[in-house]
Amino acid sequence: MPRTTQTLISDRRRYLGPNVSTFYDEPVHVVRGEDVWLWDADGRKYLDCYNNVPHVGHCNPRVVEAICRQASTLNTHTRYLHDGILDYVARLTGTMDDSLDSAILTCTGSEANDIALRMAEAMTGKRGIIATDATYHGNTALVSQLSTSNPPKTGFGLGQYFRFVEAPDSYRRPDPDGTLFAEAVAEQIARHEADGTGFAALLICPYFLNEGFPDHPDGWLKPVADVVRRAGGLLICDEVQSGFGRTGTHLWAHEKMGVVPDILTLGKPMGNGHPVGGVVTRSEILQRFREGYRYFNTFGGNPVSCAAAMAVLDELDDCDLVAQAAIVGNHARARLRALGERHAVIGDVRGSGLVFGAEFVLDRDSREPAVAYTDRVVNALRQEGFLLSKLGRHRNTLKIRPPMPFTTAHADSLIDALDDVLSRLPVTP
Repeated sequence: MPRTTQTLISDRRRYLGPNVSTFYDEPVHVVRGEDVWLWDADGRKYLDCYNNVPHVGHCNPRVVEAICRQASTLNTHTRYLHDGILDYVARLTGTMDDSLDSAILTCTGSEANDIALRMAEAMTGKRGIIATDATYHGNTALVSQLSTSNPPKTGFGLGQYFRFVEAPDSYRRPDPDGTLFAEAVAEQIARHEADGTGFAALLICPYFLNEGFPDHPDGWLKPVADVVRRAGGLLICDEVQSGFGRTGTHLWAHEKMGVVPDILTLGKPMGNGHPVGGVVTRSEILQRFREGYRYFNTFGGNPVSCAAAMAVLDELDDCDLVAQAAIVGNHARARLRALGERHAVIGDVRGSGLVFGAEFVLDRDSREPAVAYTDRVVNALRQEGFLLSKLGRHRNTLKIRPPMPFTTAHADSLIDALDDVLSRLPVTP
């Protein structure tokens, strides 16, 4: 007999341990997915407005076929020679600046960011890392130290190597050309150098998704990139969420923000749900890393993962999904702005391509975050068959980040439902 929802929750606690997070007050028991849709155990259909892991759609036929074909032929590690990893890395790096010419493939974005930090140490001989104070970059012992909102309570005591700058916030603290952010990073670089740690790298998502994807003009990261390079450090761009055309303007968000990173990290959407991640960098950085570390990953870059990842690139190209993301995102934000004319709880609308959302406030003048209200909206939409989430420093911004096949019709369905929810939910602190 299939487990009930309550039995599933109880068994998760029993077999997986306590504090295993779930979405929503009433978790969804999903059993099937297709394109931008999910179905639960009761046969109810949900519009997936959140999951970027199935980047080109749940159970995308091209990706499924590529996985099955390769799995039925061969799967092994990279100590044997195989064309798949070379073909994929050549194709992937071919979408980037010429300087980003080599890569290591991993299984997760956490592994990718862990390697990136070690590359920075190998290249600079220093250990000081800077990140924003409202971010997340993974769950290894090293990169978990970067999560100030949910820091590890026990561990290896690596905190002395990390310094933080206030996350950019275009709504409350405008910084139109990025100079304030660059100055804050320069201050933390100086502190790293003064305490003897030295400065190795700045690690950021170039579109600051976890921070609430603030509205910045194209090229906004140029000032901070200059500060980092003058100090002899590396710029690491974590594109686990922002990459593969998510912003609708470029394939990579760092291009939109006007910089070429020294190291680029990838994960979740790379294989459409098949576990594959990567670190792309310059050949001299990769060589220095290889000289300083003995690194091997049994599953990283295996033939099946590479087949899945290659199929994702094929689907993005053949279906012109980046251009579609731009069209849908522009339409969705226009509709959200129109909602803002009727619902005072909407303080700000922002985003690019298929990452967009509205920030909820209790008062537009004070801009006091409507934190509890945002949670109620997310849960109400779940009950209406729309799956999304919330993020930002105050957790009061809707995070709408659907699979790339999401259309204007899907966006209209979501925003119509949001309009209805906002109309019937009273705004309370």
